[in-house]
Amino acid sequence: MKLYVMRHPEPIGADGLCYGQTDLDVTEEALRKTTLYLQTLLVDKTLDLLLTSPLTRCQKLAVELGAALQVDPVIDNRLIEMSFGIWEGLRWEEIDAQAFDEWSADYVNIEAPGGESFGAVLLRVENLLEELKQTDVEAVALVAHAGVIRALLSAVLDIPLVSTWQFGINYGTLLELSIGTEQWQNRLLSMTVGS
Repeated sequence: MKLYVMRHPEPIGADGLCYGQTDLDVTEEALRKTTLYLQTLLVDKTLDLLLTSPLTRCQKLAVELGAALQVDPVIDNRLIEMSFGIWEGLRWEEIDAQAFDEWSADYVNIEAPGGESFGAVLLRVENLLEELKQTDVEAVALVAHAGVIRALLSAVLDIPLVSTWQFGINYGTLLELSIGTEQWQNRLLSMTVGS
């Protein structure tokens, strides 16, 4: 199975903001540019399924790409970004430094206050991948968030979550992954970094 994994366009007001599951919108210009960019990369692909996070910044891109590629997007809540709990919507500098340091020392296992850990995101993603493996789909597109994409890379490539920071996942990035029936058959085929 091929997975085409895309990150959403840059959201409005995201700069310096802890926004995880906060439902930020995107500008029409960012949506147009990202859609056109990704559409040119996917134009020769036949998709069996297009899954998207329920957040607006992903759904809008999925709707535009779905129309262009003739596939209806389906919302999958497992693709939602990591919850930062009580930190959602705060500027990074507004977050208590001691609490942030404690969390960031082991963010894979420690939940953000009132939120979730990066490990919890990985479990969601692994569940989705296992479900997809049980189907007969050959090509799936996913519109998601940087945290979810890092979890996908960890699961598919069998690397630790902390090692996924080596991959630059800008807005509009497209990753092409191959998923086999055995872990050793999985691989990153290509990565086209967006804006």
